Amino acid sequence: MFSEKIRMLRKERGMTQSEVAKAVNMSVRGYQDLELGVMPRSDKMLVIAEFYQVFIDWLMGRTDKQEVNR
Repeated sequence: MFSEKIRMLRKERGMTQSEVAKAVNMSVRGYQDLELGVMPRSDKMLVIAEFYQVFIDWLMGRTDKQEVNR
């Protein structure tokens, strides 16, 4: 679920894995691993959720509410 959602978000924004990895301060390989199903530590999950401006609970499949109200 998490991997599918971050892949979808990245593609919706027209970004490469390399671009997202740089933006969230990860190695490209580390970000690729996330899209392949590796679960991130909680601190990285928070950074990714903030970058994409979505709820962590949505990334984890716990809610249907996707976007954080700003």
